[in-house]
Amino acid sequence: MTALTTHDPAGAPAASARTVFEERESVVRSYCRTFPVVVAGGRGTTLVSEDGTEYIDFFSGAGALNYGHNHPHIKRRVIDYLEGEGLVHALDQHTPAKREFLDRFAREILEPRGLRHRVQFCGGTGADAVEAALKLARKHTGRSKVIAFSGSYHGVSRGSLAATGDLGLRRTAGVALDEVSFLPYPVGPRGSFPTAALLEQYLTDDLSGVEAPAALILETVQMEGGVYRIPDAELRRLRELCDAFGIVLIVDDIQAGCGRTGTFFSFERANVVPDLVTLSKSISGLGLPMSLLLIREGLDSWEPGDHPGTFRGNQLAFVGACAALDLWQRPGFLATAREGAALLRDFWREHAPRGVEVRCEGHAVGIDMSAAGGRDAASAVVRRCFERGLIVEAAGRDKAVVKPLPALTMDPDTLRSGCTLLLEAVQQVVSGTT
Repeated sequence: MTALTTHDPAGAPAASARTVFEERESVVRSYCRTFPVVVAGGRGTTLVSEDGTEYIDFFSGAGALNYGHNHPHIKRRVIDYLEGEGLVHALDQHTPAKREFLDRFAREILEPRGLRHRVQFCGGTGADAVEAALKLARKHTGRSKVIAFSGSYHGVSRGSLAATGDLGLRRTAGVALDEVSFLPYPVGPRGSFPTAALLEQYLTDDLSGVEAPAALILETVQMEGGVYRIPDAELRRLRELCDAFGIVLIVDDIQAGCGRTGTFFSFERANVVPDLVTLSKSISGLGLPMSLLLIREGLDSWEPGDHPGTFRGNQLAFVGACAALDLWQRPGFLATAREGAALLRDFWREHAPRGVEVRCEGHAVGIDMSAAGGRDAASAVVRRCFERGLIVEAAGRDKAVVKPLPALTMDPDTLRSGCTLLLEAVQQVVSGTT
């Protein structure tokens, strides 16, 4: 690992190399404040700054890089497509790249899991898939209200923000976000909650004041909420209530899907079929903008042109996504992903410091510092990791949960090294040592 340096290759101070960002880019920027370097390249599971410093990447583009940076197979397919004069922009027209993706995604991902869903291509962000899901649920049911959950994150566009629980983000909207009601998520920092039972009580009591909503939107694993998984039985009960009252069940799998939490879809182990599923982030394989809405058979109630968008047809993303699907057919990739998830689980089960709760879901880990210094402690851990060559972020209530998201392709030695660096940082912060 290259030692952290303070100068760029040309000899100019690192701070000077960042001046243009500070002078010309909006103050809304965030991640560059946590990781104050100019990131110039990435290979596999390593990030490289402009001055040549290498970092183990436990951030993975906030979950958009499940296959690492510049995966050689995926990159090669995209380069070949470009060199062959492949179409780059096509709105929602029929193209060979889209045809291949639709065919393979249905045959290799949806059908083996018993999912009879159509695919709607949305804009480049996950938030647009959420917007489409909420609009379609309202159109299909003729109702307007939606139920979401505490701890949720679905995006920061108007509709997705209304379903997001973060009060700080909600205040930035500047308008009322009153079309969504919230229930406690079944698990969280305050323990378990009988969410399904409460919802059933509301829906079956004609004096409850609560009408059946158009949709119920949830994350099977709340990632920005601190890595909490809804119990399988609770998810199944919510599915039953949605069926009984004609409510559209939306699962937001934007960050928890594409293998991040152990299976391609995070809801698979509960044996539940959502009505609508949103996907984005790692679906393109290479970090290219792409988002999907999966629509269960019988719910595609759109009229042509109801949800338009200029960038619904990212052809490069289709090519990258098909190359990523190739990986899911390779025993070596599947074995590496399984072994990596087991390594993470076993490492933190054995080494979790006293007073620090650790939650593992595949290649997503929540190291909860709430009882060990909270936000300040988590920030200190993130900062120490960065200084030692590890990129990792914090999430959850008051940003008190350190959230490693290593790539599914990370080799065991690098994964173990990253975990060791992170553990040492946690131990130092908890003990108050330097």
